[in-house]
Amino acid sequence: MLKWLKRKFASHKDASNFAKQNTEARPSPILFDEAVKLCQLASLQMEQGKFHDAGKNLQGAIAIAPDYADAHGTMGLLLMSLGHFPAAENSLRQVLRIRPDDAIAYDNLGLISYLQGRFKDAIVSLKRAVEIAPDLLNAHNNLASSYKRDGQLQEAENSYRHALRLDSNNPMPHNNLALVFSDQGRIADAVNAYQKALELNPDFAEAHSNLLFALNYHPDLSSKEIYAAYQAYDQRFAVALKSTWRSFENERSPGSKLRIGYVSPDFSNHSVKYFLEPLMARHDKSQFEVYAYAQLNWEDEVTARYRKYADHWIPTILMSDHELAERIRADRIDILIDVAGHTGHNRLQVFARKPAPVSMSWLGFGYTTGISAIDYLLMDDISVPTGSEDLFTEQPWRLAGPLYVYRPPEDTGPVSDLPALQNGYVTFATFSRAIRLNDQLIKVWANILKQMDGAKLVINSGNFREPFMQERYLEKFAAHGIDGSRLEIACHSPPWDSLRKVDIVLDCFPHNSGTTLFESLYMGIPYITLAGRPSMGLLGSSILSGLGHSEWIAKTEEEYIEKTLAMARDLPQLSKLRMNLRQEMQASPLMDEAGFARKMETAYRSMWQDWCEKNPH
Repeated sequence: MLKWLKRKFASHKDASNFAKQNTEARPSPILFDEAVKLCQLASLQMEQGKFHDAGKNLQGAIAIAPDYADAHGTMGLLLMSLGHFPAAENSLRQVLRIRPDDAIAYDNLGLISYLQGRFKDAIVSLKRAVEIAPDLLNAHNNLASSYKRDGQLQEAENSYRHALRLDSNNPMPHNNLALVFSDQGRIADAVNAYQKALELNPDFAEAHSNLLFALNYHPDLSSKEIYAAYQAYDQRFAVALKSTWRSFENERSPGSKLRIGYVSPDFSNHSVKYFLEPLMARHDKSQFEVYAYAQLNWEDEVTARYRKYADHWIPTILMSDHELAERIRADRIDILIDVAGHTGHNRLQVFARKPAPVSMSWLGFGYTTGISAIDYLLMDDISVPTGSEDLFTEQPWRLAGPLYVYRPPEDTGPVSDLPALQNGYVTFATFSRAIRLNDQLIKVWANILKQMDGAKLVINSGNFREPFMQERYLEKFAAHGIDGSRLEIACHSPPWDSLRKVDIVLDCFPHNSGTTLFESLYMGIPYITLAGRPSMGLLGSSILSGLGHSEWIAKTEEEYIEKTLAMARDLPQLSKLRMNLRQEMQASPLMDEAGFARKMETAYRSMWQDWCEKNPH
């Protein structure tokens, strides 16, 4: 978050200057000193979390000195912190009325737009901020972040590099530049940048968390090498918090109504909704009281639905890790569920404080959190094969059948006829992000294209909006002898019309694709997957097993190629699959919402019973 960089008016001389510069309101120096003191007190109260008191003092300061720009700016920051974005923007516009070239005001206006997902508006404000103040590091950082979220990866990289030129010893631009490298599919560069950020600040938990996320996609590291980095995270950021653990006052009855708490930054229009909504909507409220701890900057129409599913809705954006842990403990949550893992805006440091008797992680990440304070990682027999338990800090709790249930959006439209019958060639596709598209995967896909005359490959995701990204990946395939005419690299969202033009989806490895696999199956499109690392390299296998099509799972790269070619060469069978696959999916456990909810609740109940047996009193 940005901070309002307050100007100091500590003397009557400053007050006199203020009066000369502002014609609409000229309080006496004594009165203006009082406004300054109120503003300073409000800033202190904001740091202490006393937002109501801060607001009253800022109102007092503005009433005394209506043209006191810093009071308006501090009010804008307060309102922004509380999520009152339109009012915050109005306050910052007041700053610009008084000081038209105030870079800090433009910086904060850009942040407000960013927090609401208005990235183009954010870019306009932040570009103005750096024009006025070329050395304003925060503005360059925020401009780069806005470019990144708008899909302008080259501009984002340039802006972060500019920030590093301003302060090469600041760990934040290194961390943020690594995020851009990840979006560009440059895993090695991303890892190096994260490590640089951690060299500069070994206590930078966010950078270490981001590093763990990136390592999951690294094509050249073993599972044990990756897991070692998770163990290091636990030692650095979580183990010491065991000193804060306390006994619990929860009712220790195995059959009591359970209080379950979901902790998530994604109670909004995020892909998590396809899997979390059907569970929360189907909970048996006679047996489970549902708490939602929402780490949100703003709410949308999907948030409104989540609010209805929860018995208790707790915004957490203003809570420190300690404060949130204490709130969860006060709520007497029996089972606390992390649905973010090491994705952005997670609250894993809360889980490290052990605020609930039972804790688990599921859905948002696909691999261990590395935090020994978390009891369970919800998996299935496919995702965590017997013998791989030593790659997980938590105890794997295996569900029978698939690990997720899928609720498709309402705007998918119908399944189309097989495109190959009309085109005269087969169209393969991936809808995954660039971070999954490593050089070894591209080599395998190029091999498939070489052996399938006329076949084309579509690469479609948000990372490929810009020509430079398209050209980079065209060059990668050209290095393996694949002409650009056989590739379509672009971004079309939503993907439904693009999926209707595809015959076969190719899963990624060593980190499988995720939501896009469910989407392709629902649109009648089969995929071939390569079974790899436990959990993140077996997601594709887990989904296919739940659908009843384990024959599409390959064990080696050679088998992956063979299965893909065999499927592509049997167009009558492929056409038949396309017409039936949606119905198969709807009849499978992958879309049995009620059945999945009961399965999850059975797991929750069993976890609780185990805890009660081990902790009688």
